[in-house]
This record gives sequence, structure tokens and C-alpha cells, in this order.
Amino acid sequence: MILNIVMVEPEIPQNTGNVARTCAATGARLHLVGPMGFKIDDRKLKRAGLDYWSLLDITYYESLDEFFEKNSGEFFFFSTKSVNRHTDISYPDNCYLFFGKETAGLPEDLLFQNRERCVRIPMLSEARSLNLSNSVAIGVYEVLRQWDYPELSGAGRLRGYDWSDSPN
Repeated sequence: MILNIVMVEPEIPQNTGNVARTCAATGARLHLVGPMGFKIDDRKLKRAGLDYWSLLDITYYESLDEFFEKNSGEFFFFSTKSVNRHTDISYPDNCYLFFGKETAGLPEDLLFQNRERCVRIPMLSEARSLNLSNSVAIGVYEVLRQWDYPELSGAGRLRGYDWSDSPN
């Protein structure tokens, strides 16, 4: 199964690096739509992604128009301006989760034109928004939960211990 994450005009390299790390760890494809508020070789971006860059499937676009010309599928738009909860959607294979820039979110005309596919992560009404990289992680893991975490390991390891060993 394929999950696509689309970041539209990200502004903060650390957020994009954290999203890249989430995508690398989950097998999600990352699509970065410009213009971006930093250069892709930014040291802060690379540091936030740590040593996961080799695991990342990433594509760059100059604009949303270019993105839509080159991609098709079911699109879902994450926004604090939506009324639909992100958990009320059934996400299909090869879907795209869109996230807007940190200071303004996604363009309102895009949201209005796709209002049935706009979703919101519930939070206190007094809070303006969640951190962008946290929102992406919440969205990614909701989709993967619905898909029963395909190809992801569900087992951890302790050095020198076996989980199957009895505590007695």
C-alpha cells in the first residue's frame, strides 16, 4: 500500500526534516511543493532527518499546479478550518494527505473547492494549531492504523533480553 504526504510551501526546515524522518520510518512518499522557506540543502533540514535520508522517497515540485499536473488519486486536506475529523475518513491505497505551510495552512480556495475531503485533528478551541510535523505524524499513523500497519515492524528488542522470557 502507498501513502503520500504532500507539504505545500513548508517554511521551517526542522519541521520538514521531522516529516521526512516520519516518512522514511513508515515508507510514506514525501512530496514537497514550493516555494519553500529554505533551501533543500539546509543544515537544519538534514539534521532533523538524521541518517534516514537514504530511506526516503521524495519528489519536489515548483508549485501546486505542477503537483496536480503530475499526480492523481484521492486527496485529503488537513486543516484547522475543517469540520470533518481525520478519524472519520476511510483512507484508500495511494491516497495523498496535504498539509499547508506553518503560518497560513493550505490555500482557502483549495479547501473550499475540496471541502468534503478536508479533515481536522480535534483539539481545544483555544489552541490555534498543532505543530506541522506532529500533525503529519498523527495523519500518517491514522492511515497506517486503518491499514493495519503494512510492512511495519510491530516488535521491539531489548539488548540481552527476550520478550518471550517469563518474568518469574
